[in-house]
Order: sequence, then structure tokens, then C-alpha cells
Amino acid sequence: QVLLEESGGGLVQAGGSLRLSCAASERIYSRCAMGWFRQPPGKEREFVAAISRSAVVTRYADSVKGRFTISRDNAKNTVYLQMNNLKPEDTALYYCAATYGSTWLIPASYEYWGQGTQVTVSS
Repeated sequence: QVLLEESGGGLVQAGGSLRLSCAASERIYSRCAMGWFRQPPGKEREFVAAISRSAVVTRYADSVKGRFTISRDNAKNTVYLQMNNLKPEDTALYYCAATYGSTWLIPASYEYWGQGTQVTVSS
């Protein structure tokens, strides 16, 4: 059973935009805060953004603050990551994740993960 499925990755030129989507199962979506992580080639996963279950609270990595926006659509059980003004250093495999907890910055605190979607930003 697919609990989290991601889409929206692709190839974009520097300065461009992409919107990633993460469709979650109703059970997971209704109970969890949601986050986005990314893993550049040859590097470990890093925190990108997170949103509370109520969508009242959001957190962003300093590297994406002001450029990326996380949101959720309750009618679709879907979390989005709008990425604007993309830079080559944003190139990575992006993962959607879900957690019952509140330690949002730590990958190990997330119980569920999507398969990842590749974002490549050319210069």
C-alpha cells in the first residue's frame, strides 16, 4: 500500500519554479505533520520545510526561506511544496515525509516516507 506518493519533479533552469505534490493516505494525512526533505547527489538528507497538521505552523530551512512555500489541501489529502527562484544548489532528490511527532527538523523523527522525486536545476 502506497502511503505517500510524490510528483512534480523535473528539470528546470535557474530562476524557474516547480511545485511538488505529495498525496497521502487519509489515515496518515489526518494524523500527521508533513515535511519535505531533500538529498543532493552524494550527500545526506536535509530538512527543507514542514507544516503542522492544522496548517497553522510552518518551518523552513534557511536555505529555502522566502523561496519555497509548503501548504496542504485537506480536500485532496495532499501536501505541496511550491519552489520559486530555483538555484542549482536546489538540485536533489526530494522526499515527502509524515510524522506523528513534533521534532520536525530531524529525519529520524518521521515515520513515513515517499519514494522521492528528482529536481534538477540547470545553470
